[in-house]
Amino acid sequence: MRIQVNGENRDVQATSVLALVGELGLDVRKVAIERNLEIVPKSLHATTPVVDGDRIEVVQFVGGG
Repeated sequence: MRIQVNGENRDVQATSVLALVGELGLDVRKVAIERNLEIVPKSLHATTPVVDGDRIEVVQFVGGG
């Protein structure tokens, strides 16, 4: 299916937000996800579907010092 991730069109196989985070190679503990202009709580990542045409924004937390 085709979705938009951070403004870039992508073809993905993931059917849930959690699967999408894994497909993108990100650590689920270090990301915040917005789907179609709504924040997806971490507790709902596994059950929130990703469907064709979704607009996903991913923010990755990075530590440093």
